[in-house]
Formats: sequence, C-alpha cells, structure tokens
Amino acid sequence: MIDAEPTKRTLGVDLASQPGKTGICVVEWDDGRATVKHLASAASDEAILDLHHSCDITGIDMPFGWPEPFVDFLLGNPSADPEEWSDTWKKKLRFRRTDFAILETTGFWPLSVSSDRIAIPAMRCKGLLTKMGVTDFSGDGRIFEVYPAAALWRWGLPHKKYKGKKYRETLKGLVGDLLERCPWLHVDSAAREILTESDNALDALICALVARAAALRLTVRPESEDLEQARKEGWIHFPVGGALGGLFGAEITGPVPKE
Repeated sequence: MIDAEPTKRTLGVDLASQPGKTGICVVEWDDGRATVKHLASAASDEAILDLHHSCDITGIDMPFGWPEPFVDFLLGNPSADPEEWSDTWKKKLRFRRTDFAILETTGFWPLSVSSDRIAIPAMRCKGLLTKMGVTDFSGDGRIFEVYPAAALWRWGLPHKKYKGKKYRETLKGLVGDLLERCPWLHVDSAAREILTESDNALDALICALVARAAALRLTVRPESEDLEQARKEGWIHFPVGGALGGLFGAEITGPVPKE
C-alpha cells in the first residue's frame, strides 16, 4: 500500500545480467520538486530489494516475461505448432504483445527476450520479481516494466547511440537536455558526474521518472483484449504525450487500479 504522505520515492532500475552494469536511482518527489537521492552505476540484487522496500513505486528496464506463443512452443502445446514457418510466426515467437505495441507507436522494436542476449538479465529479473511478490506482470500498481529508449523517443530526446564510451559526448548532451527539460529535477554535482559517465545510471534515472508517470496513469496501459496476455508476458509502460511535464499533476494516494 502506498501511503498518503506528500513525499514519494520512486526507484528506477536499469537491470543487467551482472551487478556491475546495473544502474539504480531513487528520486524523491515533494511539493513540486524532485531530488535524486541515490544514484549508482552498479547494484546487487540485495541493494535493489532494499531500495525497492524503501520506495513507493519501482520501474525496471527489463522484460517481465516471455512471449506466450514462445512458452507454448517450448512446452510442446499442439496449439503452438505453426501451419508454416513464416516470418509472421517467427515474430510471434520473438516478440510480446507489448513489443508490437511499441513498434506500432515508435517504429522500432524492443529487444527480443526470447531470441536476444537480453534473455539472460530477464532471468535475473524474474528472480527479483518473485522476491518482490509480483504475480501480475502488466503493472500491479507498485512495480512497472519500463523502457528508457521509448520514453526518450516520446519526450523528443535522443534515444539511441548514447551508450558506451564511443558515444560519451552524446550521453553528456542528453543529460544536459533532460535536465533542461526538467527544471524541477534537482541533481547535485556528484550525481550529475555519474550520469554523464554512465548510461546505466542515466537509464535508471529515466526508469524512476517513468515509474512516477505510471503511478500517475500517464503511461499507455494494455487494452482489455491485451490484459490477460500482458499479465503473463509483461507490459512496457510507455509515457503518454506531455507526461514529462505532468509528473507533478496529481497525488498518489493508493495502489493504481486496473481499468
């Protein structure tokens, strides 16, 4: 249960297969001002769980589940046998319903959890979600799946080619652009240095911002016909237009209900 105190804390996690590449960020929201309270470019499972329990909302950049047709295919369910080995069928095995929704809006695919290296950190994510008690992967009101690249695209900010040492200058520019767009976001000099040196840390900050948007119902949610599948596969909470400027638009007074 999320309390009704005016100060809220959101946790953003840019999850990787190893702690050394896992970004983590806590943002505290209070009276029209948001403050980065904790920021790191590395985090263990224990650190993630400790901070999760101290925060109201958690946003994690990692698929919460696998495509339902893919799972059925591996289990040998007769209904999962393709009539023909077509590109359409392969896409159903590779991508979740939420991935198709992201493609329809942004024009680019998220990474495939069933056929890309992201499957390994997704296994770590599954373990964390179990420890957090998550059973509804569509967004249970406290824990949401998020995708920084899609959020940056929605906000009109650079969403690719900012990761790695090769693109360090792009990363620095992106940090400056984001902070300029968010004059209500307080980042001290030490945290800003981490952001400009670690794309993992920046993605974690974005996850914390989108977690707030999800709690305020400023993200795209699964339609009724997608909800059952989203509860099993996961659902990327993608900011609606204007969400970045509306993060102080409402108070969080309790768990976010389903439509």
